[in-house]
Amino acid sequence: MSDDGPSDTMRERAAGSTAKLWLLLRADRRLFALGVVAFLFVGVVAGGLLHPTPVQLLITDGDPMDTLAQALVTSTITGVTLVLTLSQLVLSQEQGAVGDQRGRMEDAMTFRTDVAALLQRDVSPAEPSSFLGALIGATERRADELEDAVDTSADAAVVDRVTTLVDRIRENGEQARAGLDGATFGEFEVIQSALDYNYSWKLYAARRLRATHEDDLNETALDALDSLVETLELFGPAREHFKTLYFQWELTSLSRLILWVSLPSLLVSMWALLFFDANAVPGTLLGIPYSLLQVAAVVALSLLPFAVLLAYILRIVTVTKRTLSIGPFILRETDRDVELDW
Repeated sequence: MSDDGPSDTMRERAAGSTAKLWLLLRADRRLFALGVVAFLFVGVVAGGLLHPTPVQLLITDGDPMDTLAQALVTSTITGVTLVLTLSQLVLSQEQGAVGDQRGRMEDAMTFRTDVAALLQRDVSPAEPSSFLGALIGATERRADELEDAVDTSADAAVVDRVTTLVDRIRENGEQARAGLDGATFGEFEVIQSALDYNYSWKLYAARRLRATHEDDLNETALDALDSLVETLELFGPAREHFKTLYFQWELTSLSRLILWVSLPSLLVSMWALLFFDANAVPGTLLGIPYSLLQVAAVVALSLLPFAVLLAYILRIVTVTKRTLSIGPFILRETDRDVELDW
C-alpha cells in the first residue's frame, strides 16, 4: 500500500491555512466573538473617517441614529427569540415517553457491552476521552496482532501492504490518544482528537486488503484482520455519538451566553434610541470625533449577540462538514483515481 491515502490528521487533510483552521475550530469562542465586535467597531470608525462628508454632518443630518437604533433593537429581540426556539429544539431531543428513554438506554448499554467485550474488559470506560482512547488502543493492538500473524515467507507485496497499514494505524493512534489524554468532555480537544483519527480510510484499506489478498493470508492473519475491521467499525458510531453530545453541549452554552449578552445589547440600543445626541460631547480623541466613537460603540455592542452566534455556529458547521459520512467513505478530494493505489 502506498502513502497516497488521505492524511490522518484533520489539519493535514484541510485545504485552508493553519491560521484559518485554528480560527474556525480551536480559538476560544468568547475571544472570537470579541474579535468580531472589535472588527465592527474599527470598521465603523474607519468608514466614518474615510467618508468625504464630515462625520458630524452625517450623524446630525436627519435621524440616522434613531433609525439604526430601532433596527438594532428589533434585530436583538428577534435574535434572542430565535435562540430560545433553538434551545427548545435541542431540549426536545432529550424529552420523550418512558418507552423511548428505555430504548435509548438499552441501545447505549448494548453498545457499551459490545465495546467492553472487544476490549476484553468487564466494563468499558465511562468518560468519552477514555472511551475513545481505549478504542484507538484496541485498533493498535489488533494491528500488531495482524502484523505478527502475517507469514514472513508470504508474498513481499502483501507483507509490505500489511506493514504500511499497521504503521499508519500505530502512528495515528499514538497521536490521537495523546490528544485525548486528560481531555474533559465539553472541551473541543476531545472532538479534535477524534477527528484526527482517520478511521474511515483505515477501515476501507483493511477491508480491501482482505478482499484482495484473502488467499495470500493465513487463517490467523485473516482473523486478526477481521478483528481490526470490527474495532474500526465500532469507533465510527462512538465518534458520531460523542460529536452529537458535543453539539448539544455547545448549543446549550450558546443559548445561555446569548441570553446574557442580549441584556447589555438591548440596553445600549435603547440608550441610543432615547438619549443619543451627537452634539452632547464635542471634541475629538486622537483626531476621531467623540460622536463617531459613540456610534461605533453602539453598533459593536448591539451586535454582540450576533458575534457570539457567529463564533459558535462557525465551529459547529465546520466540524459537521468534515464529518458528513460515517464508515469507509472518503468525501474529500484526493490525488488518486477512484481506486486506491497500492
